[in-house]
Amino acid sequence: MTKNILLLFLLSSSLVFSQQQIGNSDFEQWENVGAPNEEPINWNSFKTASGSFASFASKQIEQSSNVRPGSSGTSSSRVYSVSTFGIVANGNMTIGKINMGSTSPAAAENYNYSVVSDSNFSEALTSSPDSIVFWVKYTPVSSGEEARMKAAIHDNYEFRDPTDANSASHLVATAELNYPSTAGNWERKSVPFVYSGPSTSAEFILLTFTTNKTPGGGDGSDEILIDDVELIYNSNSITGIVYSPLNIYHSNQQLLVNSNQQLNGKYQIFSSTGLEVKNGPISSKIDCNLNPGIYFFKYNSKGNIYTIKFYAN
Repeated sequence: MTKNILLLFLLSSSLVFSQQQIGNSDFEQWENVGAPNEEPINWNSFKTASGSFASFASKQIEQSSNVRPGSSGTSSSRVYSVSTFGIVANGNMTIGKINMGSTSPAAAENYNYSVVSDSNFSEALTSSPDSIVFWVKYTPVSSGEEARMKAAIHDNYEFRDPTDANSASHLVATAELNYPSTAGNWERKSVPFVYSGPSTSAEFILLTFTTNKTPGGGDGSDEILIDDVELIYNSNSITGIVYSPLNIYHSNQQLLVNSNQQLNGKYQIFSSTGLEVKNGPISSKIDCNLNPGIYFFKYNSKGNIYTIKFYAN
């Protein structure tokens, strides 16, 4: 699929920050509409899969005119499951690539992955979002079933979902939600990212929507309508941003810097307009009389640079 990365917000001075959105996150752009290989631009499903069973893939995604309330667009994405000889293939939509390596749905050879060398099957990141918001209308055939959304921020590695042992060390943050039927209604979902590492280099995001949290679960003809996916950067609601290897807190005209590593190197503090307001050698307590607002803490240590958002109140 053709990639379409949208940079919404740039702050420029001696340092540039960007707040990025996923390309075609409103599902208004499609290709091959009506054909077996129909897909939304920038998103992928089974017809562009890899793996030894990719040639047996069914069409399980299509454009829909059913949009969420208040939408300014005219399209959403319909993702649906199919059943063949009693084996259910969950509907699956990703900004990475699907690998079909086995006829057993739960087999380790079946996964989504970021092809970091190919922008058609990966999504590069320039910022670290705080949460992800999306609209869904989930209609399972049987009651009690749950659909799934998973977003994994990772470093420059061919990361897999489900996460395997090799991918685990490359994980930066995860946002995941299993959710039940929306009873015929559109619902807005908001899921925070948990920055638990162990990697700290946020370079790519792998995002997946499936019709069931369990591979091969549910029934044929389960469906999700998906619309208006958005990455949220809510620094103004956070007094401390946890981002390994540092935790930053502003309190009583001091910036408190916590780390499980020895602190060394230099720091810079920038306002939300990109203006440098303070710099110096890093320490656990920095006298810092700041006006209320959003700031960025840039830390340079042994050639590694970390930029952390925080809020002074």
